[in-house]
Amino acid sequence: MTSNIMLVGVGGQGTILVSKLLTIGLLECGYDVKMSEIHGMSQRGGSVSSQVRYGDRVYSPVIEMGSADVLISFELMETLRWLDYLRPGGKIIVNDLKIASLPILTGKQEYPADIDRVLKEAARTYIIPASEQAEKLGNVKVMNIILFGTIAKIMELEDIDWDNIISKNLPGHLVDINLKAFKTGMGLLE
Repeated sequence: MTSNIMLVGVGGQGTILVSKLLTIGLLECGYDVKMSEIHGMSQRGGSVSSQVRYGDRVYSPVIEMGSADVLISFELMETLRWLDYLRPGGKIIVNDLKIASLPILTGKQEYPADIDRVLKEAARTYIIPASEQAEKLGNVKVMNIILFGTIAKIMELEDIDWDNIISKNLPGHLVDINLKAFKTGMGLLE
């Protein structure tokens, strides 16, 4: 059986880093893993998506529409853009964060007001205050690792040595705060 995790966000939020850490951990655990990423206009705050598929044998890195087990979104509106990829009965984890796109900033569009309702009607949805929690830890940039902790929890991957993976793959001066962020994320889904 193959598990499918779709991660989406806006450029600069650390979506790709989380996908890579997740892939490393799954590989070290003995899974066959395939990952694909789309950067789009990520350097200009555009949409970023990454797909991680793992199991005994995985033949393609691409998650087809309607087949993601979990949709992890680093920004609220990005969740709506990628919702069609979630399978029936799938789960959504979304950071409670709104980043206005260019059309919203220029007044050509409005940020959707009812995203929470739409998501909760579509699937089991966990709205996580990851950005707020990252601020409490003292570094807003660890929001992605907080969401990473929620992935490990919801996909029942707690037995993987994530502390070691984080320690080996992040710069030394950032390890401690990222370990705290990961544990914070796991605790948010208890």
